[in-house]
Formats: sequence, structure tokens, C-alpha cells
Amino acid sequence: LQNVRINPSSISFQMWKDIPVPFYLSVHFFEVLNPKQVLQGAKPVLSQRGPYVYREYRYKTNITFHDNDTVSYLEYRNLYFQPHLSSGSEDEYVVVPNILMLGAAVMMEKLPNVLKILLSGALAGLKQEAFMNRTVGEIMWGYEDPLIDTINMLVPGLIPFKGKFGLFADFNNSNSGLFTVNTGMKNISEVHMVDSWNGLKKVNYWRSSQCNMINGTAGEMWPPFMSPTSLEFYSPDACRSMTLVYEQSGTFEGVPTYRFVAPKTLFANGTDYPPNEGFCPCMQSGIQNVSTCRLNAPMFISHPHFYNADPSLVDAVEGLHPSKDQHGLFLDVHPMTGIPMNCSIKLQLNLYIKQVSGIIQTGKIKPVVLPLLWFAESGSIEGSVLRQFYNNLVLLPSVLDYVQYIFLGLSVPLIISAAVLMAMSK
Repeated sequence: LQNVRINPSSISFQMWKDIPVPFYLSVHFFEVLNPKQVLQGAKPVLSQRGPYVYREYRYKTNITFHDNDTVSYLEYRNLYFQPHLSSGSEDEYVVVPNILMLGAAVMMEKLPNVLKILLSGALAGLKQEAFMNRTVGEIMWGYEDPLIDTINMLVPGLIPFKGKFGLFADFNNSNSGLFTVNTGMKNISEVHMVDSWNGLKKVNYWRSSQCNMINGTAGEMWPPFMSPTSLEFYSPDACRSMTLVYEQSGTFEGVPTYRFVAPKTLFANGTDYPPNEGFCPCMQSGIQNVSTCRLNAPMFISHPHFYNADPSLVDAVEGLHPSKDQHGLFLDVHPMTGIPMNCSIKLQLNLYIKQVSGIIQTGKIKPVVLPLLWFAESGSIEGSVLRQFYNNLVLLPSVLDYVQYIFLGLSVPLIISAAVLMAMSK
């Protein structure tokens, strides 16, 4: 118990402070093979590109202990491209939706026609099209686009950023917000549980108090002596708390684990799973509308390839092949300490596109939730950390158990002999 608390003198403190586990971010893009046909109303045909793999380093700063048995910190992530692990380079070109243009078109759908006509004229002047051919690096980390200034001029505040636009521009060399978590010094069952995030006890993205709650841990460790039921964590990337459910017991490199996976209800809509009504307005089950925490852009998150989603989402495009082995997320946790041994958290980012009257660049696009990319953050304990784990938590207890039975075996004849001697002495 002493060694799983968040305390500078505990064995796990250094592991918590500077995570020694090698994490990797693997990104897969969906290239649109028939962009001209999609503009005429055809079904999008997709081809998966990648993975483009990045080594992820995490470290905590501003670690501050408080009098109420909590500690606050900022955790930073740095990403470095790994050519030898990737299927392609960051200089490769990929045809993808013009996210800014198509997203802005849907966001402006209910605005006056005069604004939509102005935007359509501006798009023509800037030679903007519904699909773009850009490098992986540009899509990931950002590219200059005069459309940003044009949108800010036409509809101030519609997109609250300037300069470059990139899907992962805020992911690298950045922190995930100020977490304050319990240290477990007084109550070990509360260790790692989130007390607040950015000073908030709950978020305000969603339409119900339950959906806005910040539950569980920060997703790095959990309280010890876990039960095979469920675990929770708050994900700033998904703007919500997530609950994973126990699937099976197993081992990782000889260390006993509980495997937790996503239930089918995780991204279900409010009709199929009423507690998720607060995340609506919803579409089909299996995708979650995150527009309220993504600048009101028509963005949705899901499992990769719409795994565990309504079959109509897969049927609306060509090129998706959902499977549990490739697209299901999991966490293998050592139940005695609450420390993850092996994990792979996978999410897909999707854009809702459609024809918008008054904006000719949207052509005759049929309404569809179009996959943009999916990514996996994966890591497992290895090397000296794994050996220490195995020796202390598996080997040593086994030896002590064995020695205990040896002593028990030796003590039985001694007890019998003593009893016989006592009987003879009487």
C-alpha cells in the first residue's frame, strides 16, 4: 500500500512522474479514391494509408501537493516520427476532405443565404475545393490556409484560431490540462482518482449532469486490489469520462492481469442506450457527436472502421473492414497494484459532410459520416521495469508461498513428535 500511493518516497512515484513505458502513436489515414464522383453524389471509396508511427514521451511538470491529500500536475507529450516503424513518410500525399471548407459549410448551413453566397464566392476566388491533396505532415501538424482568414472575416468567431490548421497541431509539445488527483495517503481506494480537471469538478460540454461528470482516474493508474467489474477514466481528447468493462483474466509476460474493453454502449446513441442521451444530438449508434468540444465543427468520434457501430455507417462508404482484433481497444491491468501492463487505446475521427445549398463547392455530396483517420496509443511495460515487476509481484510471492508450505510440511512431524513425547511423559 505504501508503494502505490503518490508519494515521493514510494516505489511507484518515479514511474508515475516520468512514465518509463515506451508509448507509440500510430495514425492511419483514409484516402478518398473517388473525390470527383463523391461530388456528384456517389458513395465514397476509401483506402487506408499508414500506419505513420510516432514515439511518444510523457512527463509531468508543476507537481504540487495540497493539504487535502491531492496533487496537481501538467503532463506533456512529445512526439517523434519513427520511419522504421511506419508504412510511408510524412512527405507522402493523401487525398482527404477539405476539413476546413466542408466543416465550415455545414456549420453555416442555417445562416443567411447572403453569407453562404459570400463564402462560396470567396472559396472560388481562393480556388478551394471539397477535397485536397496534402502531405501527411501537413494534415498532422498544420498548413497555411488563406481560408482561415476569410472565414474569420465573414463570420467572426466561427473558428476561434488563426494561422495554421492541423488535426494534431495541439497534440505535440502540449499538455492535456491541469489534473488534480488523490494521492491515496489517507484512503488508498481513492489513489489516482481525479479530483478536478482545469479546476473543474465537471465539464459543461454535454446536456446532462451524468455525461458532464469527471469520473475515474486520469487513465494512467488505478487504485489497487481491483475487482473484475469495470474501470473509469477521464479523457480530455474525447471530452468525457469513459467506462471500460472486464472481459477476462490473463497474464502479460507472466504477470497476472485483468483485461478491460469498451462495452458496445460506449458510443451508443440515446435511443439504444438512454444514459447517453446527454451526448446528443445523436445519429446512428457507434458514433459520438463531439462538436460541442471541437469548435462546433461537425466532428464525430468512434471506434476504428466503425467497429461496434450501426452497420449503416459501414455500408455508407466502401473500404471499411471492422474487426475486434484490429480495431477494439483494451487495457491489461495488474489487479493488485492497479498499474497497466499493456494497453492499446484506439479512436477514429470522422467528419459529417453534405451538400449545402448556396455553397456550390459542396456539389451534390450525399450526407455521410466520413472517416478521416484513426489512431492508436499503445504501450507495454518491458525491460528492467518488467523484470522488477515480475520479481516483486510474481516470483517473490511464489517463493514465499513455497517456503511457507515447506515449513508447514516440516512442522507437522515436529508437532506430532512433541505430542507423542508429552503423552509419554505423562
